[in-house]
Amino acid sequence: MSTRGFASDNHAGVLPEVLDAIAAANTGHAASYGGDEWTARVSELFKHEFGSDAHAALVFNGTGANVVALQAFCQPFEAVVCASTAHLNVDECGAPERVAGLKLLAVDTPDGKLTPELVAPRLVRFGDEHAVQPRVLSITQSTELGTLYTPEEIRALADQAHERGMLLHVDGARLSNAAAALNVPLRAITTDAGADAVSFGGTKNGLLLGEAVVFLRAGLGGDVAFLRKQSMQLASKMRFVAAQFEALLSGDLWLRPAAHANAMAQRLAAAVADVDGVTVTQPVQANAIFAVLPPAVTTYLQERWRFYVWDENTGEVRWMCSWDTTEEDVDAFAADVRAAAAAA
Repeated sequence: MSTRGFASDNHAGVLPEVLDAIAAANTGHAASYGGDEWTARVSELFKHEFGSDAHAALVFNGTGANVVALQAFCQPFEAVVCASTAHLNVDECGAPERVAGLKLLAVDTPDGKLTPELVAPRLVRFGDEHAVQPRVLSITQSTELGTLYTPEEIRALADQAHERGMLLHVDGARLSNAAAALNVPLRAITTDAGADAVSFGGTKNGLLLGEAVVFLRAGLGGDVAFLRKQSMQLASKMRFVAAQFEALLSGDLWLRPAAHANAMAQRLAAAVADVDGVTVTQPVQANAIFAVLPPAVTTYLQERWRFYVWDENTGEVRWMCSWDTTEEDVDAFAADVRAAAAAA
């Protein structure tokens, strides 16, 4: 079994610049719970990236970021519309329902992406006291299937939400990968496209830990400090979370690891494109490859490499590339895919 693999970008280590930033912050005493100079500086960096009205609350993890953001937007009788494949819906152990007390209205999609046409049937019974009230559209960028929303597609969903008095939330665990792939600034696929809040990912892009809930419009998220504490997402030694984001957002460091992970995914997709028995099922647009393999090929490969079976019924697997995936990793894995497929 290789010590490296393609299971998750969470398997990768920490960017050296981020470790250096943590070490540099580890000097003397500093005010706790965000009252430190690192948190103050990173607050300004979020404004620089997302706009002057942006207000960021740093949290520990992605589930926490999503739950805090959605609590800030919803009353207990309100609901969140999301794709059926959304992390919110299938990979947060019911946290939005259990912790935030929200109902999720899941929408089936062919590629992980919501569209106004797919969402419309869920936007019903407004004002009916017998029905949960749709309040938020939540999209994931890049999606759980590795696909991307264009700025125009996000704008169409934002307009649809705002016309019905709703808000648009972006689960941006891999927002950096999306921005790198689209060759746009972070705000182009959030603030400028009409989004109201984003759960901005750091861990998958080279942080030790840390995500951020970023409210993008004036007047939103005023109670986030209380919601973050109540959701057990308030770090006491906040400077060590903030220092990581300060490193990531200074000099566009966020772009380099994301672009590299995307490039490795493209390399892997190209390397297996002509392998008999391997069918890539989704466009490779960020740092994920989805493919259907014969069961024997999957079994052989998983004895040597770590990756996940995405759909046990179809045999679809997911291969994730990370900021530290090397060309040698990709080429060795692709060679094993080719050999296993030939043997099968």
